[in-house]
Amino acid sequence: MLKLVLPKGSLEKATLELFEAADLPVRRSSEVDYKATVDDPRIDGVRILRPQEIGTYVADGLFDLGITGRDWVEETSSKVHSLGELQYSKVTSNPVRIVVAVPQDSVVTSVEQLGDGVKVSTEYPEITKRFFADKGIDADIRLSYGATEAKVPDIVDCAVDITETGRALRAAGLKIIDTMLTSYTELVANPQSYADPVKRKAMEQIQTLLLGVLDARGKVLVKLNIARVALDGVIESLPSMKAPTVNELYGGQGFAIETVVPKSEINVLIPALRELGATDIVEMPITKIVP
Repeated sequence: MLKLVLPKGSLEKATLELFEAADLPVRRSSEVDYKATVDDPRIDGVRILRPQEIGTYVADGLFDLGITGRDWVEETSSKVHSLGELQYSKVTSNPVRIVVAVPQDSVVTSVEQLGDGVKVSTEYPEITKRFFADKGIDADIRLSYGATEAKVPDIVDCAVDITETGRALRAAGLKIIDTMLTSYTELVANPQSYADPVKRKAMEQIQTLLLGVLDARGKVLVKLNIARVALDGVIESLPSMKAPTVNELYGGQGFAIETVVPKSEINVLIPALRELGATDIVEMPITKIVP
């Protein structure tokens, strides 16, 4: 039903892991194959292509649904329908930023100080052109094919580059003076395909599975038993997403509690629950959370 296109390159591994966890495993003959399949009646075929091109291809109707970054949608001015953000990237769940960076020892602290004629290296010439024009700066924008940060200051005055943590820029001796765009990975659809009720339903069902996986990341299910006298104390100590589920045990011997909590807090939470009188504490991994 749906022709799907997924990103190749830095997002490839994280995207394929996301689909695997969503019970939509992507199968291909080799890691370098650009064609793939998903054993799901909603997905007719899969291509794995560079994210720079995906927005354009989806807008042109070559694919119904795709995953790419907001940065490339903006760079190519692609007319797509966004189903929403998928908050993951190649290193963390944080967004990536397109930033303006200058040498660390530069006296420049803002873009406005750069002035007309400033030489800018970037892989995002269209976004950069619009950004500097909005600032009233006539910039000399030069397309970069990689290693953008290495061209400052010997070849250009500043770099417009993408960063997730900022480490690579700092390692290159640069400092960030402005953020042009904050970009999450997005699920985007061809507008005509999205207007089709059958295809839209299939898209939204796939989105539900993907978001369920992302929502479950960093969380675990905790189950425990507690005596009636200690129930209120345990409930107050739980950092649960919502009100925990509480069921009375057979014979009135106490209560069974289950709730979802952040994985990062479990090392402190389990001993605390034990000290409050909880027994039979079980921690379980979660694959998906669907509200």
